[in-house]
Amino acid sequence: MRPRSPLSLLAFAALVVGAFGAPPVATATVSSSPLYVAPNGSESATGTQSDPTTLASAITRITPGGTIYVRGGTYRFSRTVTIAPGNNGTSSARTTLSAYPGETPVLDFSAMSEDPANRGLAVNGAFWHVNGIVVEHAGDNGIFVGGSNNIVEHTVTRFNRDTGLQLSRIASSTPKDQWPSNNLVLSAESHDNADSDGEDADGFAAKLTVGSGNVFRYAVSHHNIDDGWDLYTKTDTGPIGPVTIEDSLSYGNGTLSDGTVNSNGDRNGYKLGGDDIAVNHVVRRSIAYRNGKHGFTYNSNPGTMSVSGNVSVDNTQRNYSWDAGTSVFRNNTSCRSGSGSKDKTVGDTDSSNQFWSGSNGSRCSSYTGTLTWSYAADGRLVVSFGGKAVTP
Repeated sequence: MRPRSPLSLLAFAALVVGAFGAPPVATATVSSSPLYVAPNGSESATGTQSDPTTLASAITRITPGGTIYVRGGTYRFSRTVTIAPGNNGTSSARTTLSAYPGETPVLDFSAMSEDPANRGLAVNGAFWHVNGIVVEHAGDNGIFVGGSNNIVEHTVTRFNRDTGLQLSRIASSTPKDQWPSNNLVLSAESHDNADSDGEDADGFAAKLTVGSGNVFRYAVSHHNIDDGWDLYTKTDTGPIGPVTIEDSLSYGNGTLSDGTVNSNGDRNGYKLGGDDIAVNHVVRRSIAYRNGKHGFTYNSNPGTMSVSGNVSVDNTQRNYSWDAGTSVFRNNTSCRSGSGSKDKTVGDTDSSNQFWSGSNGSRCSSYTGTLTWSYAADGRLVVSFGGKAVTP
């Protein structure tokens, strides 16, 4: 795991310990005693292990660099749980919101109606590390990130009524220099998110109003009603900052796990633009598999994107779809188990690519059989075809 902010060595060590399951211990970078949250916690409780408090109360009481441990079980909410702007950690001491080691807390927002205001967990502060939380059934985004310099790790966003995890500005009045920047989404899963119109709920999105430096790594998006990833831009708000997607997987999008399909959905694996606005995104070492439209698509982004080391297999239309721009394509692979649309790329391509033009190239033998995936102990994504691990 590579941090995307200037952590001190000691702070980074504390981050890794919190992420991968060691028992909670005090460190020099934590500026307050840990607070503990449980489904039966009370707002006025002290927040110790034996006297746990509520999640909303802990968020307002924790001091910068402190840790909130969320015990396993289901937490039921009817309103957004918000980390407010100004409730920040620091670059050397993140504030941590983490599942208690070995336990799985589920934030259930089923009591919400479908409404753009009804998000689940809103991370609007800066320098937070959110780890190991499941968020489901929110009336809009499951996790919304409006702040900057955050790490969102090992989360699951599922069955929400808009995009599972989205980065965008906090409010329409938020100035561009405060759009969310330098966030890292790490080893996260997002699936079965679906809005009633069937055209907005993606797995992950950094769209409309985001700054630069946002990264998705080892993330998995599957069976969402719209796209796996959406980096949409629009004329009203102009270009967003370049986004990096790396070592990730997008499959089965456009069809929910129960077989539901909505014809309004775009159903791409990785949708990388909109409104003919140029943004130079980076997509590398990622896999698109059997999505309902294109695997990787420029979606009217005429910029100079870097598209390298990716694999696209059996997507319904094109595996790679570029009709304009000056993007640079290197070492990409495209495969089909039967007939299908030929790839189309516009930009800088060379012989390192193996695009599909009616037949498979030699690399495609590695991408046959059933797709499976898991996370290694260090958080890396491991993808296998036919039981054999692959490295794009």
